Amino acid sequence: MTDRILMAPSILSADFTRLADAISLVESAGADFIHVDVMDGHFVPNLTIGPPVIRALKRITNVPLDVHLMIDDADTTVGWYLDAGADWVTVHVEACDHLHRIVQQIHAAGAKAGVALNPASPPEAISEIIADLDLVLVMSVNPGFGGQAYIPTSADKVARIAEMIRDSGSKALIEVDGGIDEKTASLVSEAGARVLVAGNAIFGRPDPGAALNAIRDAAQVDAGGWA
Repeated sequence: MTDRILMAPSILSADFTRLADAISLVESAGADFIHVDVMDGHFVPNLTIGPPVIRALKRITNVPLDVHLMIDDADTTVGWYLDAGADWVTVHVEACDHLHRIVQQIHAAGAKAGVALNPASPPEAISEIIADLDLVLVMSVNPGFGGQAYIPTSADKVARIAEMIRDSGSKALIEVDGGIDEKTASLVSEAGARVLVAGNAIFGRPDPGAALNAIRDAAQVDAGGWA
């Protein structure tokens, strides 16, 4: 387990007419992942992008694509995103009928596998699969839209998952998505999060690169020592 804070800027908040430029900015600033939110208008009340965009992103960046599938029926469509070049694929525990099978499929394709938990879903929902995961994504807002306010109980949830990871011997990283900025980053990093997703707090600022590093620096202060 790393003590370094890894940053995953979410392109959901970027200017889609200048997506390559936006990614270049955060790549130059040291982004560890490019977070790609895939929404289907069914599992969440928004519709975003699909495999063709992921395929295009793969051509313009060497930063790993962290693809978050907020979709129904991921069991049958996850292969589309793997074929498109996703490096990390996260599915929702609430949307998968056969979670263990889909994690195996992601690994078989050579990608890293993550499972996301909505705010109302308890950590225990992943207790039987946590040892097989590379990533646990804690949603600190209800998924579907960027720019929402951080849910204050999220840090407690991160701490519970961190304990589960230690007890199981899992190597999974904890990622947090929703309302992450310079103020909330330290709350979740102190609890055990090591990957921070931020959208509006990065791409909504005049200097996205500086904003990315300000969030990382704020989180890094409290990140040491729990591993």
